[in-house]
Amino acid sequence: MSEKNSKPPFIGFGLGLRSEHYTDILNGNPPIDWFEVVSENFMVPGGKPLQILDQIKERYPVVMHGVSMSIASTQPLNMDYLTRLKTLAKHVQPKWISDHLCWTGVHGINLHDLLPFPYTTEALDHIADRVNKVQDFLDHPLALENVSSYVSFNQSDMTEWEFISELTKRTGCWLLLDVNNVFVSAYNHEFDALEFINGIPEDRVIQFHMAGHSDHETFIVDTHDAPVRDEVWDLYRACLKRFGPVSTIIERDDNIPPLNDLMPELEKIRSIGYEIHPELKPKAA
Repeated sequence: MSEKNSKPPFIGFGLGLRSEHYTDILNGNPPIDWFEVVSENFMVPGGKPLQILDQIKERYPVVMHGVSMSIASTQPLNMDYLTRLKTLAKHVQPKWISDHLCWTGVHGINLHDLLPFPYTTEALDHIADRVNKVQDFLDHPLALENVSSYVSFNQSDMTEWEFISELTKRTGCWLLLDVNNVFVSAYNHEFDALEFINGIPEDRVIQFHMAGHSDHETFIVDTHDAPVRDEVWDLYRACLKRFGPVSTIIERDDNIPPLNDLMPELEKIRSIGYEIHPELKPKAA
């Protein structure tokens, strides 16, 4: 079995690495199991960010998470981007590489947004072909994340979870399940979040994202700028029961608090993980 099809190990409960926390991480020894880094922040050779990452990865496992692969685009794969991503992966040796199941630009312009597409057989054929090519090129575990959405397409002939399930069958890719994104999309499109969760293959999920959102009453937006809501914590428990022990991070991208202020959320993730899967709890010395 090739490396890309061998399930990466459970690595615990961590945080998205943000520059606001570099000093606290390097000067201390915070009880964080691992970090997820935004790939694009480190894809320029050399420089201070990469030096800092080198120090952090000596002490903590690291996963690379990208925002620009544009796997669902109809434009040709950006081989310059993929080459730089592969070079970074060789340097960092991440546990796996992830990106989003979406498109992010067109005609060489990055729109810096995670854009939806219709869930059609044509889209499935197209994206599966691109995922296979990317995995062959990177020769590394690849996970794709479900994104939040705010519009639906009349052309769709399957649900999002049916699309994702079939994509994993055709490509062997892994899934990064963003629990908050499931909740956001379920609210906006009026489907049952548990139906989504139960429709995803049990053996393909290797990571969870937990994040906050903004509630606008008639719709909610995945903003990653606030603490995790109670409803998302409840969904996280359901995910742990269905998918087993899965490595999880808190993802905060805006309104980023001091590291110490994030630690209670991280400890809540850990305590829920131990509650659902007590075998994960370290044995007392």
